[in-house]
Amino acid sequence: MIIVFGRVDVAPDHLEQARRIAREHVARSRAEPGCVSHAVYDDPDRPGQLVFVEEWESEQALMQHFAVPASIGFARELARLAASKPVIRLLHAKELPLPRGVA
Repeated sequence: MIIVFGRVDVAPDHLEQARRIAREHVARSRAEPGCVSHAVYDDPDRPGQLVFVEEWESEQALMQHFAVPASIGFARELARLAASKPVIRLLHAKELPLPRGVA
C-alpha cells in the first residue's frame, strides 16, 4: 500500500477557493481505480493549512492518478493559491496487526 501525506499553506484570500478545488479533487480521486481512501482536512492548529491523506493499493495506481489531466490541473491550481510550496510525501506501508488490548 502507498500512503500519501500532503500539506499546503494557503493565503487567506484564497482559502475558500482552495477548499473547493480540494474537495472536487478528492471526490474525483476516490472514483479512480486503486484509490483506497482520499481526504482533505483543515489543520485546526494552523489556520490556512490544508492536509491531504491518501491510501493507494499500489505505486502503479498512484502514478496513474498523477497522470490524470484533472490531477495535474489541480496540483497546478493549488500551487498557484499556496502561500508557500506545497509538501507531499509518498510512503510504502505495510499494515501491522494491532497489539493485544489496543482495540
